[in-house]
Amino acid sequence: MRILYFDAFSGISGDMTVGALLALGVPIRRVREELGRLPLRGYEIAAESVKVNGIAAQHFAVRIEHHEHAHHHRPYREIRSMLERAGLTELIARNALAIFAALATAEARVHDIAPDDVEFHEVGSVDAIVDVVAAAAGFVELGVEAAYVSPLPSGSGTVSSQHGILPVPAPATVELLRGFPMRTGDGDGELVTPTGAAIVAALAKPGAPAMRVTNVGYGAGTRRLNDRPNVLRLVVGEIASLPNADELVVIETNIDDANPELYDHVIERLLDAGARDVYLTPVLMKKNRPGVLLSVLGAAPDRERLAAIMLSESTAIGVRYHAVHRTTLPREVREVMTEFGAVKVKFALAPDGRHNIAPEHDDCRRIARERQVPLKSVYQAAIAAALRK
Repeated sequence: MRILYFDAFSGISGDMTVGALLALGVPIRRVREELGRLPLRGYEIAAESVKVNGIAAQHFAVRIEHHEHAHHHRPYREIRSMLERAGLTELIARNALAIFAALATAEARVHDIAPDDVEFHEVGSVDAIVDVVAAAAGFVELGVEAAYVSPLPSGSGTVSSQHGILPVPAPATVELLRGFPMRTGDGDGELVTPTGAAIVAALAKPGAPAMRVTNVGYGAGTRRLNDRPNVLRLVVGEIASLPNADELVVIETNIDDANPELYDHVIERLLDAGARDVYLTPVLMKKNRPGVLLSVLGAAPDRERLAAIMLSESTAIGVRYHAVHRTTLPREVREVMTEFGAVKVKFALAPDGRHNIAPEHDDCRRIARERQVPLKSVYQAAIAAALRK
């Protein structure tokens, strides 16, 4: 899976995003082709190589002729209709529409109106529309399947707008970044623009999964910052699989007075009741008595039911429990053919693209008995067949 990571240590804007995408190899020719489908005139785009604090970056600019329509207000419904009718490549149109839909929803919340009644001012201007469509085109050209973003600096101070002086981050920006981590009070001025926030809100998720880095590009902002380079770093990487994360509960009890023959039955009952795992650990208890720690891993809703089995089937008179976080790899069971017959093998896909392979014990044991061969021989044959597959 190809992913894109927004390393936004200096914030994000529309032009910085497009610049970084161009630095990653998106042809500006393709951007011009898509933009040429829009019914917008009186502007031209340009990109130049610059250095910011010694870092080579691309600066993307939209140069607009001074005429009366360059910055006029556009309702959301007008922009949506424009994008739907422009004949953009399907995926590019979908990305651009998602970005403006996120903007409209945020502005609607701020002004307590319906999204269709939102009128864009700065974001409705030609340069903002160009930035959005160019960014949407860049995503498609790179073949991005998923995008993630780092915590964003909130900036500080105020900014001028058509509505007057507003705090930084702007109200629409805050609405757009619901659910995204922000570093409060980090930086001077506006570091995250509404357009930049809308791009990540529509196309990215918070977080930074493990990946193999394949390319890096920097997009330069217009301002020069005193405390950091004003660039957006986009990192392209490959990720084979995203581990699944969930929350479980561990239920435990210490036992020092039970017949060891009971444990097999207790474990069987717990596994049949839905426990994810059950295990015994030797412990030294009070008065130097050797004992057993009975541990059960299960889903939180099953806690009471599993605890009841532990208390009824063992000599324990109490249990304790605590929540745990678990990460698991995607897995599937496949059947492979060996010289001894068909064997089920579990394949787990690691983030680096490699497989963890484990033959099913019960299958191997049954075949070993039926064929009168050593169990280890069946295991070895199953692993060899799985590696070939």
